[in-house]
Amino acid sequence: MKWEEVRRLYPNQFVKLRILGLRREGNREYVDDVAIVRSITDPSEATSELMKCRGNTLVYHTSNEKIILEVRTRPGLRGAI
Repeated sequence: MKWEEVRRLYPNQFVKLRILGLRREGNREYVDDVAIVRSITDPSEATSELMKCRGNTLVYHTSNEKIILEVRTRPGLRGAI
């Protein structure tokens, strides 16, 4: 399902989703295709669900026009390069 369709079906709320397709440009990932796990109406529950997310699952608010994720590289371990 495309993000635009998710935004139309679940206006102005948090959704838990699984990333099915994305593209990487530099240090950003642009999510193109998702599968909805469930909608979340309570913002505190959204935070709790986000903390439990692993791998390609995340919680995002449908007020955002696009899903853009910042890719961070792992820093060295305690001064090790």
